[in-house]
Amino acid sequence: MEIHEYQAKEVLSRFGVTAPPGALAYSPEQAAYRARELGGDRWVVKAQVHAGGRGKAGGVKLCSSDQEIQNICENLFGRKLVTHQTGQGGKGIYRVYVEAAVEIERAFYVGLMLDRSSQRVMILASPHGGEEVEEILSQRPGSVTRTTIEPAAGLRDFQAREIAFALGVSPAVTQQMVRTLKGCYRAFTELDATMIEINPLVTTADGRLLALDAKMAFDDNALFRHPQISELRDKSQEHPLESRAADRGLNYVGLGGHIGCIVNGAGLAMATMDTLKAAGGEPANFLDIGGGASPERVAKAFRIVMANDRVQAVLVNIFAGINRCDWVARGVVQAMQEMQSDIPVVVRLAGTHLVEGQKILAQSGLPIIRAATLRDAAERSVAAWRSDQAQATKLWAEP
Repeated sequence: MEIHEYQAKEVLSRFGVTAPPGALAYSPEQAAYRARELGGDRWVVKAQVHAGGRGKAGGVKLCSSDQEIQNICENLFGRKLVTHQTGQGGKGIYRVYVEAAVEIERAFYVGLMLDRSSQRVMILASPHGGEEVEEILSQRPGSVTRTTIEPAAGLRDFQAREIAFALGVSPAVTQQMVRTLKGCYRAFTELDATMIEINPLVTTADGRLLALDAKMAFDDNALFRHPQISELRDKSQEHPLESRAADRGLNYVGLGGHIGCIVNGAGLAMATMDTLKAAGGEPANFLDIGGGASPERVAKAFRIVMANDRVQAVLVNIFAGINRCDWVARGVVQAMQEMQSDIPVVVRLAGTHLVEGQKILAQSGLPIIRAATLRDAAERSVAAWRSDQAQATKLWAEP
């Protein structure tokens, strides 16, 4: 789960990370009023969306008057902000953050993330703040300092100082950098975060170290331990089907293909998508229904997959260990009877109660295509999709 910039700054402030004063606004008039509350003569208006690259996309503007703030916000509110991370659909702007502008002396990049190779938290730091981390790593890989943290000891002061020295921070700001890095690490570990990014982290002419932007993402499976964090979720920034699936305890990721996938287990789901592509198809989604799926749960998964207008065929691939093939079969039959769709459905079952599951499918009277192996299921799904596509083209061409 991701949160907005203003939320991340509020969370990090509890751990000693300092940011310029700012305020949230839900309308152009409120944004201008917030600027007057903050005082000063220059402000930065930032669209609050879950995506990087906001500045290049026109979502971050420097303003020097109330009227300018209002005019800019008139163009931002209700608009879709399209960045390199959002895709062509963009993400809606429903709130902005008004922040006091500061005179930047130097800008840095600081990020904390999970390093899977070492199974530790890693801190990435670069003196080239304001750029996307992908650009920094590709164009200036030698500028990035990597520090792996031993979980039993945590981030030590000497490690934080080494990072500050590598960034060329002045001695007057070094202690602030140590406090900021240690605060970020505490927030990361105590709140079960998966990513913290401050870009840019800047020094000012008056010797302050400030976070001008902040991103945080959290482990969905640990949110039950942090109700104060889960309440920060903004569903308007999430993919509608992904949000709907998450609310029902399903793991769904939308993709760009035309063959919907319903699978149990993340590994099998990945293998299913790979096999589909090898057979000439393109998966429309990743969906893991998990273990112990009841017929109702399978039916819910089916409805979510079918809610995608791009789906022209569905592949159900279940290897039942904890699950049972008869439960899955009942769920598929239940969903197809309710939806009455003519989209071809291919089902491959293996494992616990296979015979009972196959019998339920056979006796349903529904046009379900059954397959014995994953490869067979993938090939049948691609063939069914192509056949359905050809039929649609033929109907469209007929006068």
